[in-house]
Amino acid sequence: MFTQSTTTLALMPDWFSPDYLLTEFGGYVIVGLCLIIFIESSIFPVLPGDSLLFTAGLFIANGSIKSPLWLVCVLVTVAALLGNVVGYLIGYKAGPALFKRPDSRFFKQEYVEKTHAFLDKHGPKAVVLARFVPFVRTFITWIAGIGKMDPKRYFTYTVIGGILWAAGITVLGALLGNIGFIRDNVDAIFILIVVISVVPIVIEYFKGRKEKKLAAEQAPDPEATQHIPRVTD
Repeated sequence: MFTQSTTTLALMPDWFSPDYLLTEFGGYVIVGLCLIIFIESSIFPVLPGDSLLFTAGLFIANGSIKSPLWLVCVLVTVAALLGNVVGYLIGYKAGPALFKRPDSRFFKQEYVEKTHAFLDKHGPKAVVLARFVPFVRTFITWIAGIGKMDPKRYFTYTVIGGILWAAGITVLGALLGNIGFIRDNVDAIFILIVVISVVPIVIEYFKGRKEKKLAAEQAPDPEATQHIPRVTD
């Protein structure tokens, strides 16, 4: 069925490769593709979502997958968005149970408060950029739910991220997959995408730490102010 392949990381088993998965799905290839994207976007992070989407686009371009590109883009985007809804609800419902005991050994209420503050400040960028980072794209949905991120705000940006990721990478596969160098280095390219996606988050993190440290240094010392002699008439 499929006549053109991509190269995957040597550390991954053959049955985990996009080529193998898409081939094994046979006539249910679109159903299988959407199912994997849904699962990776909601509950199970160890799946080749990036390279699977790219390879699907490549197979559409060379005719191995007969479904039109626009339809596949719509379906995988919907699967990604539904996955995010489920992930958010898991965090939203499970969060209170995990953090209801402030003195728990592994979970503390302050973690929820810090998560809430982080999402309030970086939420939109984090939700969109997380789509391009394996593992993070799964966990960010739980964190958003646990942190009680505003649903309207969350779903607005998860739609943006879902379209850019699911539809965007599928289209890239269709447009660029037939270029030999790109086809043979799919995983290396996605590692580069991950690095580029993480850089803004890392910069924001260190910027926040620097600002916090600077604010602490400029704050008056409580002990010093206690010893300042009072002037009396």
